[in-house]
Amino acid sequence: MSATALAPNSPTAQASSRRPRALLGIALGYFMVLLDTTVLSVAEPDLARSLGSSTAGLQWVVTGYSVAFGAVLLSAGAAADRFGAHRVFRFGIAAFGAGSLLSALAPNLGTLILLRAVLGVAAAACVPASMALITRLYPVPAERAKAIAVWSAVSGCAMAFGPLVGGVLVDLSGWRAVFWVNVPLAVAVLALVAGKDVHCPRGERRIDWWAQLAACAALALFTDALIALGSGDCAHTGGSAAGALVAGTAFVLRERRSTAPVLQPAVVRARGMRTVLLAGAAVNFAMLGAFFVLPLLLRQTLHLSPTLLGAAFLPMTLPPGFNPLLTGRLVAKVGPWRPALGGLALLVVGNLLFGASALDGMSYPVLAVGLVCAGFGVSFALPALITAVVATAPEGSAGAAGGLLNAARQVGATLGIAVLGAFVGVDTGGRGHTAAVAMLIPAGVCALAAVLVLRVNSRGRG
Repeated sequence: MSATALAPNSPTAQASSRRPRALLGIALGYFMVLLDTTVLSVAEPDLARSLGSSTAGLQWVVTGYSVAFGAVLLSAGAAADRFGAHRVFRFGIAAFGAGSLLSALAPNLGTLILLRAVLGVAAAACVPASMALITRLYPVPAERAKAIAVWSAVSGCAMAFGPLVGGVLVDLSGWRAVFWVNVPLAVAVLALVAGKDVHCPRGERRIDWWAQLAACAALALFTDALIALGSGDCAHTGGSAAGALVAGTAFVLRERRSTAPVLQPAVVRARGMRTVLLAGAAVNFAMLGAFFVLPLLLRQTLHLSPTLLGAAFLPMTLPPGFNPLLTGRLVAKVGPWRPALGGLALLVVGNLLFGASALDGMSYPVLAVGLVCAGFGVSFALPALITAVVATAPEGSAGAAGGLLNAARQVGATLGIAVLGAFVGVDTGGRGHTAAVAMLIPAGVCALAAVLVLRVNSRGRG
């Protein structure tokens, strides 16, 4: 044995042997968080019938999660640095499991919406903390790259199988089953990440809680205004819009005076950063908007069972399970901007085909081609944008920039559900021309983002 070999029973060797177990736990936690963004989509019709929900109520069940997730992500990375990433991650997983248990037992719509917001906060605690834990467990760059690849592959599986798993669970036990499944997952994650190996020291990073609260309030009130506008309630829309303006103004004023701003000015002002953030928001606007409205339309027109409804989305959800590997090679060869541009273009085509399918009575062959385009579009655009945000961020701020991109994506998801949901009713449906018009909106948003990405690419940035 060489002098540098590790003794089998040495503390270093034991710690190294336990790293795969900890990585599995971290990846499984991320899987659970991402699963909750898609698994509920096929449960929407059953949930609406069970709780007597209107379209606005159903929108809030979905966006309650993404509003809290997106807003709290702005400070979740700072919280992980301040209190220790392992503490924040374990707290988030425990809260996610407990919140899921209570969601499965929710007696009414209002309680479920509140609990969905709790789940969003818990999810926001997990994501940046998980990256910090991987960095701590795998300090060698080559090993860390492999670990992140495992972490990313697991997230692709959540995207791929979320609607199908949700459909099977709803067929077996109704919409509550999509929350029950998180409870044993959370217990398994906590067991896998237990022990001193998964440990990060506390830091001194400050958090401006008032600015964070103002950001949450502004996003929630703005979302409520959009949902109320779709319901035709002008008074409600005006009140929420005014509240959003006040909260947004308070956030801006607080940020200007804060010694620990939620949005780091150097990151936001970096060349190309705003384009990356808008593009990330556009991708989630299109993807989560489609996940909200298409199940309702398919259920109303084709009368599919929840399992068949979940299977119908496989053309969209399977590509993110394997295509990021190809995207990674493309990004390494040509840079991030061209793959991101191609992904956005595919999303434009996909949403136009969704509209064409709606005009033809939700023709599944046309819809399936659109789903394939959207699936490849997402799996080309998002990995490229993640690379772009790291390349664009000032030195030493990649973590903050990554958190900002994730927050922008969740804001995009929230707005996509709120805007597109206005065109689709739970009972009456948004069929024909109405649904086709709805699908033009994400196509236009992605086209605008593509134009901005093209400008950045033509100037040779990134």
